[in-house]
Amino acid sequence: MPATTLADRAVLRLSGEDVRGFLQGLVTSDVTGQLPVWAGLLTPQGKCLFDFLVWDNGEDLLLDCEAEQADALMRRLAVYRLRRAIRIEREDSLAVWWSAEGEEGVPDPRLPELGRRWLALRATGPLPAQGHDWRRHRLRLGVCEGVAELGDLLWLECNAAELNGVSFTKGCFVGQENTARMNWRSKVSRRLVVVEGDGGPRTRVAYPELGLAVVHARVDDLPGNAILPDWLAASVAA
Repeated sequence: MPATTLADRAVLRLSGEDVRGFLQGLVTSDVTGQLPVWAGLLTPQGKCLFDFLVWDNGEDLLLDCEAEQADALMRRLAVYRLRRAIRIEREDSLAVWWSAEGEEGVPDPRLPELGRRWLALRATGPLPAQGHDWRRHRLRLGVCEGVAELGDLLWLECNAAELNGVSFTKGCFVGQENTARMNWRSKVSRRLVVVEGDGGPRTRVAYPELGLAVVHARVDDLPGNAILPDWLAASVAA
């Protein structure tokens, strides 16, 4: 499968005064170590507002986010910026690239089976239309992303711990108290799962063209048509 850009993604650039320290105090993952990482920006109650991948770019940070949510994410980050000399802007010259296999880029930090991902200049010519390929590939692996699938749910219910989307050792972040309490109790009673066919009344998002849906269900009452890959099955059974 050839590499392609993900047209539903955008890139934001954070530059200026201590951008790592700024983001470190806001998001769920540790952005001071090896990047990229998958992270969430939560409400104070620990519910997901936005999810994105954080990439290193010299002294700057780049956020690989939903294109439809890019402006809203910039506004939310600006609320926390206060008087810091930090710029938050679109980086329209860059695109998010993906390939299911190959050597380009790096393995997706959520799950290596998701394939290879990288940021590079936008292509000048036509590319294969593979938006459905990426979505099908991601969902078949049980991985959810984006506001439509994750929005307003508790971060651990989005399988963030299993997909390397939270650090419990980095210190404070927005929504950290409720997230840490749920982790300490070692019990996530509801989770997002991908199902084949119709998700029923618990459906968050349906993808009829793919024959898949995302549902939010109690762990002790998961639909019989739920896709439970190895990375998720162990947590559900715990």
